[in-house]
Amino acid sequence: MNTAELNELTPVTIKTENVIHLPGGLLGFERIKKYVLLSNPEEAPFLWLQMLDDPNLAFLVVSPCAVVANYKPELSEEDTAFLGLQSPQDALVFNIVTIQADGAASVNLKGPIVLNRFTLIGKQVVPLNVADYSLNHKLAATH
Repeated sequence: MNTAELNELTPVTIKTENVIHLPGGLLGFERIKKYVLLSNPEEAPFLWLQMLDDPNLAFLVVSPCAVVANYKPELSEEDTAFLGLQSPQDALVFNIVTIQADGAASVNLKGPIVLNRFTLIGKQVVPLNVADYSLNHKLAATH
């Protein structure tokens, strides 16, 4: 997974009610539990999932509905209970974007980050229907 240097971002004041808690961390970054989502209108639909304790590191993420039609990861009962989801509308889903050295970009559809939109508790999950999705779903170039 790629992280990006965010030296060009303007510092923002983070309110505790906007902090995303990932109790299990992200794959490869299990020790990092607190993040914040940052947006820049010029980069839409992409967002930055920034590490709260190290603001120079962040993951580029995107809502799957912006890049693939009919993306419906099936969560296990365990994941649903962990996140406290009462209905699919309670969830926010993001996928990590990887940018290669040649500028090509892909999205990890096998390991979405699912957040409870009300509690901001999240988890990187492996959907029950993981075989239906690509680890490196290519993004079309836009200029």
